[in-house]
Amino acid sequence: MKIAVLNGSPKGEVSVTVQYVKFIQKKFPGHEFELINVAHDILKLEKDNQAFLQAIETVKGSDGVIWAFPLYVFLVASQYKRFIEMVFERGVTSAFEGKYACALSTSIHFFDHTAHSYIHGICDDLGMKFIESFSADMDDIFVDDKRRILTKWAGDFLQAIKNQAPTSKSYAPLKCSSFAYKPGKTIKPVDTGGIKIRVLADMDEKSNIANMVDRFRKSFKQDIEVFNLRDIDMKGGCLGCLQCAFDNVCVYRDKDGFMEFFNSGSDSDVTVFAGAIKDRFLSSRIKMFWDRSFFNGHIPTRIGKQVGFIVSGPLSQLANLQEIMLGQAEMSEANLAGVITDESGDSSTIDALLDDFAVKCVDYSQQKYIRPSTFLGVGGHKLFRDQIWSRLRFPFDADFRFYESHGMFDFPQNDTRYLEFSGQMVKMIQDPKMREMVRKMIKTEMLKGYQKVVETK
Repeated sequence: MKIAVLNGSPKGEVSVTVQYVKFIQKKFPGHEFELINVAHDILKLEKDNQAFLQAIETVKGSDGVIWAFPLYVFLVASQYKRFIEMVFERGVTSAFEGKYACALSTSIHFFDHTAHSYIHGICDDLGMKFIESFSADMDDIFVDDKRRILTKWAGDFLQAIKNQAPTSKSYAPLKCSSFAYKPGKTIKPVDTGGIKIRVLADMDEKSNIANMVDRFRKSFKQDIEVFNLRDIDMKGGCLGCLQCAFDNVCVYRDKDGFMEFFNSGSDSDVTVFAGAIKDRFLSSRIKMFWDRSFFNGHIPTRIGKQVGFIVSGPLSQLANLQEIMLGQAEMSEANLAGVITDESGDSSTIDALLDDFAVKCVDYSQQKYIRPSTFLGVGGHKLFRDQIWSRLRFPFDADFRFYESHGMFDFPQNDTRYLEFSGQMVKMIQDPKMREMVRKMIKTEMLKGYQKVVETK
């Protein structure tokens, strides 16, 4: 059988993910695997439609498709995202329809589930027969049992194609609106009180997003910063080259102005991202901005700040994207101040939402209000902490220095208070009588400290 491998690594064949593909190819020599470096070659594919159509022909002539990619900032790389956009924009979705598909990623398991949900949704939108995702830790290939599982997964995919196995869709088609938002007059603009607000938008003139951003800007008495990301000097997406890992300096530094632009917003109290939904995410331009910010490594870049989103499109149908938005804020140690969409289909309602959002941005910032992180932020930070302490100590030297100087290596074995208490209690309950007494008292004793705070604070 012929298997088209859509390689989502900007590094092309010099990629960990490709080594997994080559391992599968070695284990199943009776099949033909054709690697298409769509992320690495994205600029060529954008400019040369013949080259793009040649890649599409490879997909069309295949029996199955492997979406193979490394994780880049909660999702796939912006270059891969751009290829997916082009598939829809250039009307070649029929080449994918009916093809068996699977997804293979390599990562450290940071938000790999959102990346796989995105690809699965895209496959459903393309009418593909999606079999299963495989999210490998980048080092799994060194372990015998992990290689066995990888081989089993790949074999099952090939067998599913051979047997024409039945599949079902997991994601319903998106229902999009043609509603045109017409902003009304601002009645009571908000005083920023010196709060610095920056809006980073990907927008066309006279689009819903452009109108919503303009209406949000007019919700304030003072000017706020508004930038169209299409005007920002970004020569390309993150290359995954790790040249920034030692000292947080991007390899693009002398080629474009992204680093300077990003750093110029470091004193912003509120950052609002604005854009229209393209397929099942925001645009590849916004994704490029997020990917390129990885020159900061795994360092939180908006500690104590406010983050928000203004979105045009069916966001309520995209739980995966909503989770990424919250994860973005929490991993930045910021507060998600609000998410405003045009889904209501009513201009006056949108006006009211934008006005309320403006009030919250100022109030939350002045009050230094940061909601506690959920599992997304807590789990993500612990994952980074452990990886930077050990496996990623090299090459992410800048990360290590930041984490060490900011007390972020907060391992549980350092929590002497609870360790000593637990140690004493474990010894105590070895006595059957004490164990029974503790059982009777534990509910009321647990509450005493909390009750004291309620009564005295």
